[in-house]
Parts: sequence; structure tokens; C-alpha cells
Amino acid sequence: MQIVLRNIDAYVIRRCELEDLASVIEINISSLPEHYSDYFFESILKVLPESFIVAELKGMIVGYIMCKIEFGFSNFHKLGFVKKGHVVSVAVSEKHRNNGLGKALIQEAVTGMVYRKINEFYLEVRVSNVRAIKLYEDLGMTIKTRIRGYYRDNEDANLMVFEL
Repeated sequence: MQIVLRNIDAYVIRRCELEDLASVIEINISSLPEHYSDYFFESILKVLPESFIVAELKGMIVGYIMCKIEFGFSNFHKLGFVKKGHVVSVAVSEKHRNNGLGKALIQEAVTGMVYRKINEFYLEVRVSNVRAIKLYEDLGMTIKTRIRGYYRDNEDANLMVFEL
């Protein structure tokens, strides 16, 4: 049963389902240099379905976000361990960008994380991905630090966080 979260014009933002994973993996491969095993996608979907969201147009998956929950020290230097939502991967097919899908995917993932009572939400983004950084800042995220050589190709990442 599909759980629709919102509509943006003709696009449907909804929870991912197992049968969507082949399309999600295809978008990952075509849009991002970082790839994961099929099992990794399946395990994320199984553990945190409320924050594995897809964008669909006329039955075709055109974007996704997948997140996981982690426990660790706060990115805001709070004392002790906190429960953190981590965006593992987010992508929108190139010809469907600039339609508000990335923003909607992130907002719905955060909503799913809030349901799981996380304290913070964070992600890593390539320092060269200026458009994504601007989107995340517009959503209220801040750059906390730069992680040198984070990506396989040795590009740095910005660690961006959103305190809930």
C-alpha cells in the first residue's frame, strides 16, 4: 500500500516500497559517484521506512532520499550521546531538478525522523555542490565543519546539521 505524503504539481512524494528499489538504485548510479550494494538499500528501507522517500511522476521514480538513525556525540557539542538522523543519500534525476523535489524529499525525511524522536539531523555534501548547499541552508541547516578528503575521489565535504 503506497503512503502518499504530498503532491507537487504532477509529482507524488511518497514512502519508498521494495519494488521501487531498482529505480532508486538506477538514479543513484546515474546521479552520484557514491554507490551502495542492493542489500544496503534494502536494509535502510526495512529499518527506517518513514525516512526513505521517493518522488514519482506518472509511475516513474525520479528522486529519492534515504536516511538512517545513529547514536553518537552531538554535532552541536551537547554533552553525552544523542539520537541523530543521517541523510545517507539524496538524488533527483537531472531532467526533474528545479521542481522543488529535493526540498520536499528532505522535509518529508525530517518529518519521518521527528517521528523517531531524533535530536539532530545531518548530512555530508560535496563542497563543490553549491546548489545543494544553498538548498540545505534555505531549509535551516548550517555548515558545522569541513571534512577533508571525505569522498572516494578525495573531495572535501561540508558537514551540515539541523537541530530539532
